Amino acid sequence: MRFSKHSASSGLNGIEQLLGDLGNLLSSKELDAIPHIRDMRQRLSDGVSQVRDTVTHVAEETATRTQEAAKLSNEYAHDEPWRVAGVALAVGAVIGFCLAKR
Repeated sequence: MRFSKHSASSGLNGIEQLLGDLGNLLSSKELDAIPHIRDMRQRLSDGVSQVRDTVTHVAEETATRTQEAAKLSNEYAHDEPWRVAGVALAVGAVIGFCLAKR
């Protein structure tokens, strides 16, 4: 569980850094003298805000769904341990058979 949280966190940090760098570039007021560039900066700034909000929402929803799936899997494994063991045995046998054919 920690690995997935760490991976998601580092991915979000990378995106935040990229968006921060883009924000710094967009905050350069020297280019405001040209109306076309000023309008483009505003659109890009709005787009960056939307991307940041979307990425944050998706990351939160993914983390929640992953936690729910892990909880359900854990409950199922505790409720049906012999079925889980049987499936694990079958999968292991298939993998072993495939590797033996090589």
